[in-house]
Amino acid sequence: MSLSNSSRQQRTPLFPLYARCGARVVDFHGWDLPVQFAGVMREHRAVRTDAGLFDVSHMGEIEISGPGALEFIQRLCVNDASRLADGQVQYSAMCFDDGGIVDDVTVYRFAADRFLFCVNASNRGKDLDWIRKHRPEGVEVRDLSDETALLALQGPKAEFILNRLVDLSLPGLKYYHFSRCRAGGNEVVVSRTGYTGEDGFEIFLPPEAAKELWQKIMAAGEPAGLMPAGLGARDTLRLEMKYALYGNDIDETTDPLEAGLGWITKLDKGEFFGRGAIIERSGEGPARKLVGIEVKGRGIARAGHAIWADGSEVGIVTSGTFSPTLRKAIALGYVPTPLSRPGTAVSVEIRAAKVEAEVVRTPFYRNGSIRK
Repeated sequence: MSLSNSSRQQRTPLFPLYARCGARVVDFHGWDLPVQFAGVMREHRAVRTDAGLFDVSHMGEIEISGPGALEFIQRLCVNDASRLADGQVQYSAMCFDDGGIVDDVTVYRFAADRFLFCVNASNRGKDLDWIRKHRPEGVEVRDLSDETALLALQGPKAEFILNRLVDLSLPGLKYYHFSRCRAGGNEVVVSRTGYTGEDGFEIFLPPEAAKELWQKIMAAGEPAGLMPAGLGARDTLRLEMKYALYGNDIDETTDPLEAGLGWITKLDKGEFFGRGAIIERSGEGPARKLVGIEVKGRGIARAGHAIWADGSEVGIVTSGTFSPTLRKAIALGYVPTPLSRPGTAVSVEIRAAKVEAEVVRTPFYRNGSIRK
C-alpha cells in the first residue's frame, strides 16, 4: 500500500483495512483513498456482473433543518424539492448567480423540515460557505461529514448480499428512496442510489461502525463474487453512464443546460440562484454541449485533450478512459452545439496526433446492456 507522506492528509474510518485488502492508495483532494484493490478492470467487471463495495466516506453530508428548510432548498437548488416525500432522494445542483454550478448534490428528505445534502468531498467547504451565506433566519445548517461514514454496495447482487444484514426488506425499497434500519447493533440509513449505473445501495452510518459493517458485507458477499472497489473503477463505471464528475465535466464555468442537466433544472418552479442567467441563455439554447465521444483510432482520450473538427480546435475533453465494458476508448467533452449530433466526425489530439473519433449517443451503457 503506497501512502502520501503529508501530515495533512485526511483518512476515512476504513483506512486501517486498506492494507489487508491490498489497496493502492492515492491522494484524492487531500484524502488517502484506494484507487484500486485487485485492479480497475476486475473491480469494474465485478460491479457489472456481481457486486463491488466502495468506501465513499470522504463525501460530505450537510443537514438543513427548520421551519423554512424547504423554501430555502428551493432557492438553493435547480430541481424542485417540493416534489419529494419523506424517505425520497433527488439529484440536483446548486448554482451561482451567473448560472455556473456550485456543486451537484443528492437531496434526502427526512421530514418536511429536515433534509440532508450529500456533496462532493472537494466542495464541502465551498458548499458550506455558499449555503451559510444565504441561510435565512430560523434555518439551521449543520456539517455532519465528520459524524458520518458512507459505504456504497453496487451491482446486480447487491440486494441479495445486503438483505441478509439489515432488518429491512430491501426488495420493497424503491429506486431513489431510503429508509432507516439496523445493521448489527447500529442504526443506519440505506439508500437505493449509486454512481455506477447498476442497482445498489449507499449506507450512511456512524464512523465507529464502518469497519465492522464493511467486514460483514465482504464476508456475506465474497461467495457471490463481491470485490472491494476503488476510485479507478468508480470513475470508469460512472463514465460509461455519462455521470458528471465535478471538477472535470461540470464546475463554476458550466451551466446545467450545456452540461446536459436540463432535466433536473426546473425553471418554472420559482426563483433560485442562477435562474435568471440560465433563462437568458436558454432563449437561444446553449452554445456548447457536453457530449459522448468514441475514439475510433488508437489511443485513449484524457481530460484536457483538444477536440478538432474541420481543421480547427473546437472543444476539450473533460473525462476519458478505456471502457472495460465496451472494450473501447470513450470520453466526454464540450463541443459547439452544431457539432453535438451523434454521428458527427471529430478527432481528439492524443500525444500530438489527431486521432479519429465520433460523437455518440449516451449513456454508453445502460440497464445491463451496451449502447449499440
